Amino acid sequence: MSLADKLLWQIEMRLHTSVTLADLSDACAISPYHMARSFRMATGLAPMTYLRARRLSVAASTLANGDHDILTVALDAQYTSHEAFTRAFAAYFATLPNVVRKARSTTNLTLMEPLQMNKDMIIDIPAPDIKTRPAMRITGLSTACTFDDTSAIPGLWQQFNAREEEVADNPAAAYGVCYDADGAGNFRYLAGMERTSTHPLPADMDSIDLPAGRYAVFTHNGHIADLPKTIYTAWNKGLSDAGLEPRQAPDFERYDRRFDVATGRGAVEIWIPVQ
Repeated sequence: MSLADKLLWQIEMRLHTSVTLADLSDACAISPYHMARSFRMATGLAPMTYLRARRLSVAASTLANGDHDILTVALDAQYTSHEAFTRAFAAYFATLPNVVRKARSTTNLTLMEPLQMNKDMIIDIPAPDIKTRPAMRITGLSTACTFDDTSAIPGLWQQFNAREEEVADNPAAAYGVCYDADGAGNFRYLAGMERTSTHPLPADMDSIDLPAGRYAVFTHNGHIADLPKTIYTAWNKGLSDAGLEPRQAPDFERYDRRFDVATGRGAVEIWIPVQ
């Protein structure tokens, strides 16, 4: 079962019980960030956003059946009061719970039905190489990102490519590192290289230490525009097919001399930390 499918199952099983993002990540044996990132790629939603939408949709269907009072439905949907449930319901559906209950219908509501993985994003990729590498420090330029907005990353690479000699005298590879992430989908992205230059570090550059460890290395071949599909497949199928579980550490892309910056074509390695 893919990570996204596993999380969808966990959410459906916990619609009527109290659950946190940490509970879901523990159940899926993955860090909150990696879980949220994989789920966002698979569904376009954050896990807790989807959970709230599913709970409200089930509540709407229950109200339309007219078998329960609003407070009972609210408590079943994990809201602590009639008022809190009504506010959330109205914000999501633009109508009140008692209106749906009186109408005995959800015809005019857009319900969140159980999602499935986006199969269009699954492509054929080679099995990963398993590599163990020592700790290293990557230095470069960084920017704040979210799962919803990574538009700053291409410009960041353009800035760094023009200044790479400030970091490495004879660079062998460049790295795109995702770090300082949280389960809500916020993270930092650093475009950089292993530091070899003896010049003082520019004040506007940052460094991130990558711990030693074991990685599943997936290789993308082709245009950089298709890289998201390779990453999506790696997280949502490649790892599970290989019987691997991710561990909590930054994941990164590695661009060596096989990648042509001018054309955007070539080989890019996706390094995912695994147990």
